[in-house]
Amino acid sequence: MNNENISNDSIISPEKIISALQKVRYPKTGKNIVEMGMIGNDLSIEGNQVKFSLVFEQEHDPFIKSLVKSAEAVILTFVGENVDIKGNIDVKINKTKTGQADLLSEVKNIIAVASCKGGVGKSTVAANLAVALAAQGARVGLLDADVFGPSVPKMFGVENESPYMEKTGGKDMILPVEKYGVKLMSMGFFVNPDNVVVWRGTIASNAMKQMIADTLWGALDYLLIDLPPGTGDIPLTLVQTLAVTGAVIVTTPQEVALADVRKGIKMFTGERIRVPILGLVENMAWFTPAELPENRYYIFGRDGGKRLSEELSIPLLGSIPIVQSICDGGDTGIPVATEQTLTGEAFRKLAQVLIKHVNFRNKHLNATQRVEVKI
Repeated sequence: MNNENISNDSIISPEKIISALQKVRYPKTGKNIVEMGMIGNDLSIEGNQVKFSLVFEQEHDPFIKSLVKSAEAVILTFVGENVDIKGNIDVKINKTKTGQADLLSEVKNIIAVASCKGGVGKSTVAANLAVALAAQGARVGLLDADVFGPSVPKMFGVENESPYMEKTGGKDMILPVEKYGVKLMSMGFFVNPDNVVVWRGTIASNAMKQMIADTLWGALDYLLIDLPPGTGDIPLTLVQTLAVTGAVIVTTPQEVALADVRKGIKMFTGERIRVPILGLVENMAWFTPAELPENRYYIFGRDGGKRLSEELSIPLLGSIPIVQSICDGGDTGIPVATEQTLTGEAFRKLAQVLIKHVNFRNKHLNATQRVEVKI
């Protein structure tokens, strides 16, 4: 069947699930369970299978079983009889956190920018998305978590910058480098770019944790974290260290890239991680030569991101074309999102769409918490 002929009514989306769950009321208060913040931050949709958790304040709440059954019933009634929901609703107890205060308490949203495959332009998307968000008036930070191959300093033209230290609360803190309205931190500021970083996974993870904890980020609306490719130690350390609001997955239209993207999505939405996916970004969606700005050449395939979005019921946040100016911007340290071009406009639209999806996620899902992973 042609994907273009698939009706939107047949697609299971987070919006439809949340809308259905608003019909379930908690007997003690009369309020619906979405309004009460009882929907966990782990809502995942894979094909027809829907999984999420209901969060209760007390372990022996007398309404646990009845609310689980009610949630199943409204989804089957108002979303679709074909939804695989039976037995897929977990019950969690909201335990009050104790001990050390959470890191980055002044940061409203922490967004992981990830891909499971190298070479898809993830860092380019992260850099330009950060600049585009800042242009919207947001307070933005960008952490380059690829400690083995940091690229953010070059992309922003700040390779020769050296972050300063400032004593705050009796502790020496690193002041991030600022460019284009974005606060930047990268291992590239501390190592010689000609040297090869040879570290075991534990050392690399500790380096990332130190950049998170020892940087004076201040109040931010968004902290974007540019993760290295793959599903190794760094992403796992991130979700154990910070309460990640959600993940943005970058891909190209190629089937080989899409196969790896599925792995990345499963990593974030799996039983042990459970970080919401905010959406996909299809990079290198088509090629447009400068002398023929109206022409599109789909050199990596066409609509791969769109098909995957429909398959997994994950929003497609935007499609970014491949043009010479993107490559030039990365090499010269002037992100294309700063320019009044079609590609610059594509990143600005991407930022606007992301803001909407973050706001929707924060309105309808529980506040995020650090993940306790035992492997």
